[in-house]
Amino acid sequence: MTGSPIGLVVNPVAGLGGRVGLKGSDGGDLQRRALALGAVPEALCRATLTLRQLNGAELLTVAGPMGEDAVRAAGLPARVVHRPAGAATTAADTRAAVRALVAAGAGLLLFCGGDGTARDVLDALGPSPGVPVLGIPAGVKMHSAVFALHPRAAAEVANAWARGAVRLDSAEVVDRDETALRAGLLSARLYGRLTVPVLPARVQQRKTGSGGPGPSTVAGIAAGLAARVGGDGLLLLGPGSTTHAVATALGATGTSLTGVDLLRLRPGRPPLVQLRDARADQLSGLPGTPWIALSPIGGQGFLLGRGNQQLTPALLRAAGRERLLVLATEAKLAALAGRPLLLDTGDPELDDALSGHVRVITGHRSSAVYRLTS
Repeated sequence: MTGSPIGLVVNPVAGLGGRVGLKGSDGGDLQRRALALGAVPEALCRATLTLRQLNGAELLTVAGPMGEDAVRAAGLPARVVHRPAGAATTAADTRAAVRALVAAGAGLLLFCGGDGTARDVLDALGPSPGVPVLGIPAGVKMHSAVFALHPRAAAEVANAWARGAVRLDSAEVVDRDETALRAGLLSARLYGRLTVPVLPARVQQRKTGSGGPGPSTVAGIAAGLAARVGGDGLLLLGPGSTTHAVATALGATGTSLTGVDLLRLRPGRPPLVQLRDARADQLSGLPGTPWIALSPIGGQGFLLGRGNQQLTPALLRAAGRERLLVLATEAKLAALAGRPLLLDTGDPELDDALSGHVRVITGHRSSAVYRLTS
C-alpha cells in the first residue's frame, strides 16, 4: 500500500453534449444549449461506478457536484478539502480544485471528465507534474492517453496503485485540432504530458491522426458495406475520416465528419441523408431497424463510447450485434499491433454482450476477423 490518499475531482458537465450530438461540452453557451436539447449529466454516475469498486483507500474530494456527491452516492467516506466559490463549474474551478487536492496530500488524482478537463488538470499541475493522475472517461471526445478504458478499469488501476503494483509513465494530453477540422481532417493537438499509473490493457492509448484511406481502399470498403446492407435500408454512419470517405464513395453528400448521420440506401441511386449530426432522441423511434457502421479510432481502437454517444445502449440493443458493421483499412488494424477494438457504451452488461470476435470490412469482398472487448 502507498499510504497516500486518493484525490477525486469531477467535472459535472463533462460529456453533456454527447447524446445530443454537440461533439463537446466545453463552454457555458454549449452547456446551456445541451441542456435545452434535453441532455442529462452523466459524469456523476461514471465517477460513482469507479468509486464503488475502490478497495478502501482514503479519499479526498471537492464539495458538491465536483466530487462529494459521487462519493456519497457510492456510500463512501471522504474528506472535503475544497469548496468552489460559486455554483457554476468552470475550468478555473477545476484548476483550483486540483491544486487544493494536491496541497492536501493526494498521492493519486482521479479526475472525471474529457480532454478539456485533462487540459485543466495539466494547467493546474504545471509543466513538470509530480503527482500521478488518471482520468475516469466521461467526456465526448477523449483522445488523450491519460484515461482508463472505462470507469471499472479506472478502479482497477487505482486499486493497483494503492498496492504499489503499477508503473508510472508519461502520457500525452491532446485535444481535437480545430484548425485541422476546418480543413476536413480529424487530428489531435498535443498540449503536454501528465504522469499516469499504467496497468496493462486498462489505460487507453492516445488517438493518432492520419491522412485518411486511399480512394481505391475507400471504394472497396464502400462496396463491401453496400453489399452487406443491401439495396434498400437504413444506415447509421458514425464519425471519422474513414466513414466520411465511405459515405462520399457511396454518393452521399452533406455527411458530417464528426457526427452520426442517418442514411437511407436506395437501389441504383445515391443514399439519401435523412439526418445529419443526429441526436440520441432523434434515433429512438426510427421506422425500421438500422444498420450501424463504425470505424475504430486510429491508435486507440475505440469503436463505441468515444465521440458517438448518440448511439445509446437502447439503440444498440435494438439493432443487435449482427447489424453492427465495422469498417477499417488493413493499415488501421495493423497499427493496433494486436490490441483489441474497444467498447465503453456506459452499460457494462451491453459491453459484455457485444464483446467477442467481429468481422471487419476492409475492402470489396475482403474482411478480417478481429477481437472486440471492453
